[in-house]
Amino acid sequence: MRRREFIALLGGAAAWPVAARAQLVAMPVIGYLDAMSPDTASTDRLHAFRQGLKDAGYVEGDNVAFEYRSAHGRFDRLSAMAAELVRRDVDVMVAIGGVTPALAAKAVTSKIPIVFTAAQDPVKVGLVDNIAKPGGNVTGILLPAESTVRRLDLLRELVPRAARIAVFLDPINSTDAASISREMEAAAVRIHGLQIKVHNASTGHEIDTAFASFGRQPPDGLVVGPFATDRSVQLARLTLSHRIPAAYPGRDFVAAGGLMSYGTNLRDAYRQAGVHVGRILKGANPADLPVVQSSKYELVINTVAARLLGLTVPPALLARADEVIE
Repeated sequence: MRRREFIALLGGAAAWPVAARAQLVAMPVIGYLDAMSPDTASTDRLHAFRQGLKDAGYVEGDNVAFEYRSAHGRFDRLSAMAAELVRRDVDVMVAIGGVTPALAAKAVTSKIPIVFTAAQDPVKVGLVDNIAKPGGNVTGILLPAESTVRRLDLLRELVPRAARIAVFLDPINSTDAASISREMEAAAVRIHGLQIKVHNASTGHEIDTAFASFGRQPPDGLVVGPFATDRSVQLARLTLSHRIPAAYPGRDFVAAGGLMSYGTNLRDAYRQAGVHVGRILKGANPADLPVVQSSKYELVINTVAARLLGLTVPPALLARADEVIE
């Protein structure tokens, strides 16, 4: 139930019994601030978040209401959206899509509890004082460290002869792009004969330009670092049309038609975020609620994409996959 529907219901509730009106008015409201677009991937994560809420005893439309805001990748809109949720007097704000929405939310309120999901160190960027004891109105779920080099190793296990590897990094949506670039260059030194070329791209146009730069000699493989999931369809389509085996940061890209992914199990992380919000709604103080460090990675392989690329996935790699899309 959206907040405006909830308010409309209140307008017709004057004749209800006093107890019923009191129960309706007391329904808590969650402000859900998503930096990205409300696409299939974000819907999947929202389902996981709702499951965590349900595990904590809260069901949307039953005993909790939502106010949704999506920035569609326009990070400059996050501050205004967070401020609007404050004016709506939400009980908890959930900041989805990295530290940027969480920082935008923290900048507009020091009273409303905020739960974030992010891969960056929340202490280093100023979200919390301490992982174990956040100390303010912000807590959340810390995603595992980036694993771009591990994706490179898995891609070479699938395509052993791959020597020229392109790496796509999204500098806007990752504060770790520079360090990842250095790690990939170090891997090129470690692996004899490996050549790495890093491409910084964030927008759809920049991605198209990067692929156009390949010309008639596309790389043997592509490794994608932290990237906005609303580019998953574009990247999957381009890698297949250019016949480039690619390893992506998450399941969303493989579900969109990509070859393989290795990264954080986002569904589990968002379920944990839902549980965290449930604890706050029950009275937990975010200042004392430790940041949960998610530790689940998942390997997902798309055998349909493998066949389209003329590849045979080694049985040993298939056996290690957490999910195989056929």
